[in-house]
Amino acid sequence: MVSFDRPFRLQRRRRVFVSTVAAAAMAVSLAGCLRDKANSEISASVTEPGAAPQDGLHAQLESWSKRYSANPGEKTVSLGYARALAALDQKGQAAAVLQTAAVKSPKDQEILAAYGKALVDTGDYNQALEVLARAHSPDQPDWHVLSAQGIASDGVGLHDRAQSFYLSALKIAPGDPGLLSNLGLSYALSKKLPEAERVLTEAAQNPKADPRVRQNLALVLALQGRFDNATQALRHDLSATDAAKNVADIRSMIAQPNTWDAIRGKATAKDTPVTAVARTAPAASTAQSTEVQATAQ
Repeated sequence: MVSFDRPFRLQRRRRVFVSTVAAAAMAVSLAGCLRDKANSEISASVTEPGAAPQDGLHAQLESWSKRYSANPGEKTVSLGYARALAALDQKGQAAAVLQTAAVKSPKDQEILAAYGKALVDTGDYNQALEVLARAHSPDQPDWHVLSAQGIASDGVGLHDRAQSFYLSALKIAPGDPGLLSNLGLSYALSKKLPEAERVLTEAAQNPKADPRVRQNLALVLALQGRFDNATQALRHDLSATDAAKNVADIRSMIAQPNTWDAIRGKATAKDTPVTAVARTAPAASTAQSTEVQATAQ
């Protein structure tokens, strides 16, 4: 997979949904597939045997930083340095590094794609849409870029447009669970809950689907008042107690008189974690969850 986007760690404890469904859809987006793909491309060669993962990431960052200082804006170094920064949640600095590379190589679509995804990751959705529009061409579409465009469009409230991007991406990568999850969350933002459930159910049935997909499905089921089904969806990854607590939190949120205002309220928040209920986005909230996030492709 992306979503543009840190490995998802399921924590078996109650967590508060700090974003809105909209934020969720965006958050993954760069949080999920794309981020996982980007992080996997960071060389592990600088990690000492037995070193803690965090120590290894810092070592890689230092290595890339030295190379970048010697040649700022160079493509390979900029991409590697930005990935290392993103892996340590330094999303703003990663975007700045890629901006420098984009200024130096304004027609390089790989750099533009990475820069656009980084902007989605930081919540700069309008600028991301401008950059991503130049990151591929109609005759050679990139489904990862299309997914990122969908997340950014959801971020600015253009849900119909976002859905067209996801559907176009699915023509290239049919059945991808991350894309389906983003599409389902976009439908939820449009209050098309039956469509959202259908798409998220398909995504959850894919063997490659990760816990975020099932958590997004649980959210949509709960929004329709089907709390037992929502709990069952979460039981795939959580204990019965934790699943029940998560659904109780969603139920409490739904009971508020301004539920949909709350869901839309932070749709353009720029500091929404890529791992929020939202993606992915990583900046795609709602109640309380275990890092539900949209998965950016």
